[in-house]
Amino acid sequence: MNILFFLTPKENVAHLDDDDTLRQALEKMEHHGYSAIPMLSKDGKYKGTIKEGDILWYIKDNGFPSLKEMEDIPILDIGRKRDIEAVNISISMDELVNKITNQNFVPVVDDNNVFIGIITRKDVILYLANREMIEDTQTD
Repeated sequence: MNILFFLTPKENVAHLDDDDTLRQALEKMEHHGYSAIPMLSKDGKYKGTIKEGDILWYIKDNGFPSLKEMEDIPILDIGRKRDIEAVNISISMDELVNKITNQNFVPVVDDNNVFIGIITRKDVILYLANREMIEDTQTD
């Protein structure tokens, strides 16, 4: 099966630009209800994922800035404890399942590392569950 079947395209995924600020990141995450959000360069390349935990560790280590102060903190200043690696569109379904078991979503890039979207764990689980249900009904 082609993994593009599961793809939520870039235009349907909120993301950060690598020149955004901490305040912009928090507001975008809050607005969309995300606990992690992909970060892209201006030319659309995947740079990493910022997670709530990354922000919390930054605040712990640097004091709690006001919202106004957060406007001056570049998102690139936020260290990422464990980054979410992107996968290429040519990854196999088995490799995707192995990758997605450890994270809520997998960023997908093309051969030039340009971000094209995400695949969510929920979509893969629903597909596998539906496939199993179909197989069960066929054997009965």
